[in-house]
Amino acid sequence: MSRQRKAPQAKARTVPSVLSWRFAFVLLTLSGVFTALVVRAAWLQVVEPEMLVSQGDMRSLRVEADTVLRGMIVDRHGEELAVSVPVEAIWADPKVVIERHAAADERRWHALADILQMTPAQLLQKVGDNPQRRFIYLQRQVNPAVVDYVKKLNVPGIYFRQESRRYYPAGEVAAQLLGFTNVDDIGVEGIEKRYDELLTGTAGRKVFRKDAKGREIEVIERAQAQQPGNLQLSIDQRIQSVTYRELKKAVLSHGATSGSAIVVDVQTGEVLAMVNSPSFNPNNRGNAPAYLFRNRAITDTFEPGSTMKPLAVLSALEFGSARLDTQVDTAPGYMRIGGSWVRDANNYKTLGLTGIIQKSSNIGVSKLVLDMPVEHVISLYGNMGLGIDTGLGLNGESSGMLSHRRRWSEHERAAMSFGYGLSVTAAQLARVYATIANGGISRPLTILKTDQPYAGEQVLAKEHALAMLEMMEANILPGGTATRAQVKGYRVGGKTGTSRKAIAGGYGEDYVASFAGVGPVSDPRLVCVVVINEPAGDFYHGGEIAAPVFANIMGATMQLLNLSPDDKTQPRLSAVTGGTNAG
Repeated sequence: MSRQRKAPQAKARTVPSVLSWRFAFVLLTLSGVFTALVVRAAWLQVVEPEMLVSQGDMRSLRVEADTVLRGMIVDRHGEELAVSVPVEAIWADPKVVIERHAAADERRWHALADILQMTPAQLLQKVGDNPQRRFIYLQRQVNPAVVDYVKKLNVPGIYFRQESRRYYPAGEVAAQLLGFTNVDDIGVEGIEKRYDELLTGTAGRKVFRKDAKGREIEVIERAQAQQPGNLQLSIDQRIQSVTYRELKKAVLSHGATSGSAIVVDVQTGEVLAMVNSPSFNPNNRGNAPAYLFRNRAITDTFEPGSTMKPLAVLSALEFGSARLDTQVDTAPGYMRIGGSWVRDANNYKTLGLTGIIQKSSNIGVSKLVLDMPVEHVISLYGNMGLGIDTGLGLNGESSGMLSHRRRWSEHERAAMSFGYGLSVTAAQLARVYATIANGGISRPLTILKTDQPYAGEQVLAKEHALAMLEMMEANILPGGTATRAQVKGYRVGGKTGTSRKAIAGGYGEDYVASFAGVGPVSDPRLVCVVVINEPAGDFYHGGEIAAPVFANIMGATMQLLNLSPDDKTQPRLSAVTGGTNAG
């Protein structure tokens, strides 16, 4: 029996169907992701590419800067008056300090706070005040020993950066003149402020790109450092020191509020010394009051008193209302002018021009000034340098006060002849006397050393200027008001000044004592002006307290400059014939 074989079953027929939902989901997801990536890439590269560039630069670009120290200030001989020394600043990255829990290490944190003169809590508050900040100064211009100590503490987030600090070798001797810089090395007072642009250089800068291993692969920008300029002053540090020493001694011994002194080279107008007392230490100003920073020799004005009498006499000589042999009757030693009294210390009777200066006669100069137009007097005063700045160009310099009004009472004209009704600075007074000493040639003053002095202007007849030198020399000889201004071995001349300080409604009981003088008379080289403000006690006249300071300063200065003594070897000037006449 044969078996019947079964026919094989036909395979089920499959019919193509639509996409499954899983496949569609995957496809849509991939498409969405791809589209988002394309849109994001287009956004970053087309719409806002700067963000990626900045991020890349943050990781690869670096900037290096060269440190440029501030320029030096030196005296006329090259002695350093102001120099910059490299120091370091301590700063913190608050984010690193907080993230690395630097304050948790109490031993180091407390040591850091102690050396920075803070409590640990104060230090933490200062650093953690804004945790997102990446830079905060903890202390500027730090002592190198402190920096070494902090480095050894190795506190996380505490770093250091190079900066510079200004140092003044002369200390308080030239403090107001030089001024000082702030913590950012920017001049804020005195010479430092006036010549800040010259003394400030520009640091060099290099911008480069580095690779992942820190190697320099491309220099993008390079700027060369611009070195600062150095400044050479006309000041002679030796004379500056002597002048300050003598002025400080006088201010302290007489209980004065303040004092100023200035020494000027007659032939060039260069200022060899300019000092003020009291002073301050510019290297450690601490809690020094701001009024000590003022350079009183150029900022503070005062009524010059009898130091103006030489100008009154010169006005009469220049106008022609008086001659070198003119005699003036000053008896009985007082006179009423315009309803007010003008007095002399004594009845000097008849005086020549030399006698008027020697005896400091208010009556004598009043009569000379009243005998000529007031416009002529004002004009000569202005030509001599009153009412205008001296040419120093220093910040805060005052021009004083010289009125040019049309109407003057007779008493106002008389008072102007002996130094009231106008105001000057010590620097202006020095310029006036330098003009007399220089044969009537007026030059602006300069605080910078110069090889080519300003030509100047002839504002006085030379014979009258020479005659006034001898009149002022007579003032320091026996019988004059300034015998304490004599300098052993040298012929000097000058004029004292004592003026009351003005207050509301008149004059008070405070005085300004001054002395302005020239030396040596045979060949004038130097002018020195000394001003003592509000001396206490019984001595307040210029001849008593300012004249001795002049003598000490002038004597030392002439010796430092190696000027030959002329007291007995040179003939006297013979331009003046008038003197004191008892009749």
